[in-house]
Amino acid sequence: MFKHLRWTLVLLLFLVYMINYLDRVALSLTVPMIEKDLLLNAEQFGLIFGSFFFGYAIFNFVGGLATDKYGPTLVLGIAVGLWSLFCGFTALATGFWSMLILRVLFGMAEGPICASANKAINGWFPKKQAATAMGFLSAGSPLGGAVAGPIIGYLALAFGWRPAFMIICSIGIVWMVAWFFIAADNPLKSRLVSAKERELIASLKAEQTTPDEELAQASHGLGYYLRQPIILVTAFAFFCYNYILFFFLSWFPAYLVQAHNLDIKSMSMTTVIPWIVGFVGLALGGLISDKIFKVTGKLLLSRKIVLVVSLLAAALCVAFAGSVKGVYPAVILMSISLFFLYITGAIYWAIIQDVVHKSRVGSISGFIHLIGSLSGIIGPVVTGYIVHHTGKFDSAFVLAGVIAAVGAVLVLLVIKSPKGTPTQVSV
Repeated sequence: MFKHLRWTLVLLLFLVYMINYLDRVALSLTVPMIEKDLLLNAEQFGLIFGSFFFGYAIFNFVGGLATDKYGPTLVLGIAVGLWSLFCGFTALATGFWSMLILRVLFGMAEGPICASANKAINGWFPKKQAATAMGFLSAGSPLGGAVAGPIIGYLALAFGWRPAFMIICSIGIVWMVAWFFIAADNPLKSRLVSAKERELIASLKAEQTTPDEELAQASHGLGYYLRQPIILVTAFAFFCYNYILFFFLSWFPAYLVQAHNLDIKSMSMTTVIPWIVGFVGLALGGLISDKIFKVTGKLLLSRKIVLVVSLLAAALCVAFAGSVKGVYPAVILMSISLFFLYITGAIYWAIIQDVVHKSRVGSISGFIHLIGSLSGIIGPVVTGYIVHHTGKFDSAFVLAGVIAAVGAVLVLLVIKSPKGTPTQVSV
């Protein structure tokens, strides 16, 4: 039934990343309606957007620990079922506090997604294919954001914002049923994988061990990895990545409405463009890094080149996007920024695959995700404060660019290919 089960799992993860962003951006796209219905202002919505990441950040790490203990199949399946329900419950919100609490719960349920996906890939793919697999499945995120505009815009206009949340809840429940039927933590635990594919996966994993890959061969405690500069810098770079991403996710639709006077229908369609180019960037990023690795034979160098160049390009574009005149220049610059930003999307997780023992991949992925998600708490709240008190978005765009540029510089200066003892994480 499933000729290449490992790629079927990548497809399933690609779809859940789409669902994840469809559910997540639904609130951003319906801000004008909800503001009017529930009498909320920009500063309150900044807190609501930030509250999602409060629950999300904590359960990035908790979910990573749970993934290492219970396996990605169980953890991700339960998480998707819960976040779908909490997304649907958004339709029941009556004001600021109920919306705030629901977003915290929604964020908690979404928390384990990246750690569990990375753990699943670690069980099914060799390191030389890991970035490609992570890039493909992660590309579901921007594609989910792209289809969210037309879908949520249509549902909200046709039925109202409350029914829209109830309808999209059902999509995640269907995915959860399919996941529990098909998925397994690794080939040895799957009843669907063929003997031929199981042998192929084993041979691919045994084929090549480079000096960089040897970093991940020795098992260390969680505290050991959390003290390594390579882990800390990767976490900060992911914070910078997420600052731009969550800034776009939370506030760019409202920016188009408030600064460029678009109605909700036009705004919903316009926001498709940055997501589409982001989808292309994510699909390419892991592939580019794996190709560089094939040429150089150096895993960390291949990750570093992609991170530095792309983060700097994304920083420059987003810094100017808020000061241009007209909708089209703003959307073009934001699209270019997201393209380069998303090129880096799979690389953070690939670094974890490269330097962390398989027994700690889930928890360290969860830690990286936790640090990155702190930007989701800080960024939307800071942006809401700036917009509420200045009435403009210019400074918020520049701040996002500066933060990403700092991340690129740190990666350039700190992350280096290891030398010396193979089992020592070096920077």
